[in-house]
Amino acid sequence: MRLIKSKSCFLMLAGFVFAVNASTLSAQNTEIDQKVSTTQSAEDETTTSNKNDLSNGNFFQRLGHFYRDDWSGTLPSALPAKRRMLDAPLDSPPYPSSDWGYGGSTAIGVPDGNVYPLMTALKLQNSRTKIYGWVAPSFNYSTSNKNNFPLSYDVFPNSVVLNQAVVYIERLPDTVQKKHFDWGYHITGFFGNDSRFTTAKDYLSQQLLQKNRRYGFDPVLEYVDLYFPIKEGLNIRFGRFLSVPGIEAQLAPNNYNMTHSLLYSIDPFTDTGIIGSLKLSKQWMVQLGLSAGHDVAPWSDDRKPSAIACLNYSTASNHDNFYACANGINDGKYAYNNLQDYDATWYHRFNSKWHMATEAWYMYERDVPNVAGNVANPVPTEIGANGAYCAPGKLRCTAPEYAIVNYVNREVNSKLTIGFRSDLLNDKKGQRTGIPTKYTENTLYATKYFGSTIMVRPEIRFDHSWDRPGYNNGTARNQFFVGADLIYKF
Repeated sequence: MRLIKSKSCFLMLAGFVFAVNASTLSAQNTEIDQKVSTTQSAEDETTTSNKNDLSNGNFFQRLGHFYRDDWSGTLPSALPAKRRMLDAPLDSPPYPSSDWGYGGSTAIGVPDGNVYPLMTALKLQNSRTKIYGWVAPSFNYSTSNKNNFPLSYDVFPNSVVLNQAVVYIERLPDTVQKKHFDWGYHITGFFGNDSRFTTAKDYLSQQLLQKNRRYGFDPVLEYVDLYFPIKEGLNIRFGRFLSVPGIEAQLAPNNYNMTHSLLYSIDPFTDTGIIGSLKLSKQWMVQLGLSAGHDVAPWSDDRKPSAIACLNYSTASNHDNFYACANGINDGKYAYNNLQDYDATWYHRFNSKWHMATEAWYMYERDVPNVAGNVANPVPTEIGANGAYCAPGKLRCTAPEYAIVNYVNREVNSKLTIGFRSDLLNDKKGQRTGIPTKYTENTLYATKYFGSTIMVRPEIRFDHSWDRPGYNNGTARNQFFVGADLIYKF
């Protein structure tokens, strides 16, 4: 009986303790739930408040609210958009793009998730047609005092310049879907110092070629995209578009850093014509096109029917991408920027923080007039197109050049990257730079984002010409350069 009583008392005590603990635990859980609910409600209220701020008020208030939320990190994030290509290898920001680049087409199978301040202020953020752009000023200090070239685009030493003021109007085709035809278009208004490099003959080219204006306006891009759901996607582009191959681009936000490589500074910039880009699979793409030649309008007297052919391949992991192009191929005879360009690019992702990009090309022109001063009655050169340093007694010669550049980049965090670029150019006959010599440059750079709408890009660069003085208008072998630009997007 005692044993039974003891057991009964023990069971009654255990039940009481359990009841008290359960009651306490229930109260604690209720308190936690209330805190979570309160926190979630606060977050929901903040998000709702931000959304209301972005949609309420007048134009300038909505624009100001967008920048405030973007810089403070409270801008409402859009839902992840679907993509049907390989996983993106990079983060954007802090890099210009999350995908390895190729020219002549919108990124096939990749959605456009961008939201722009101007479109939000206009209450048109859901429109297929988008208007946006940026302003990009810069400053530099250089040991040269006459000219920084072949450094570009900041060729004016020790100065503050407006590099670019750009407005885009575009409609991107929906290339993620594979059910129906779609279309898009793009128009660019481009003003600034950098138009000296984007100029194509007979596209308002008198500003540079005849008047040598420091600042100019250039309609850099005007094209239409036609998308067809063939294979993994076919995009046909016709109009004026960026020269197809390469790591770098004319538009400031599309580059890793402020200045351009030697390789980029003297290669083709834009073509006018038609190009088709066919995604055979998620890993393979082919491109074929026909243009009027490099950096000339179809109505120019320097126009030449020119072939474009490219092959693009990514590994299944998308950690490596290879892109090879024969660009602007014709008879190769001397004309305004009539470069026969054979280009190869390799991107490699080491891990989530490190990647590199390498590009090499070989270019030439035939029958280039001799400007070496070693021939009687030399053939005159065309305005804006250099001659070559040919062998004595030759009126004309073939002028070849080759170059290679390598970028190594590290993502420090989602708002900061650092990188190093090394670069070699051999302008064998001086037809591209005006001086026959080998050049090298090494650049240390960084990109800092403030929100997604402001970028600051400082850099330190050292250039050297090896065979003869190639800097400061041919008076110096070395050039030390420090500079930075700011890109303000709208």
